[in-house]
Amino acid sequence: MKQPQQKHQTDFLFDRSKYITLIIGLLITVLGFLLMVGGGSDDPNVFSEDIFSFRRITLAPFLVLLGYGVQIYSILKSKKQ
Repeated sequence: MKQPQQKHQTDFLFDRSKYITLIIGLLITVLGFLLMVGGGSDDPNVFSEDIFSFRRITLAPFLVLLGYGVQIYSILKSKKQ
């Protein structure tokens, strides 16, 4: 006598909304690090003021911290039932 086939339901650690929130946080973090890149001078004898721009000193670190915060939130929020 054959037994009926049972569906194997895989229980993931996160649900879809948590993965989406986690990826959004990761993208915000990557954007923050990309905004920090550059600002140096090609000639080592010439100083460039570009390293002290608003984008590199204020905006980029804020985005990195915001991205980390979104990622931590996505990990800690409760799973939908």
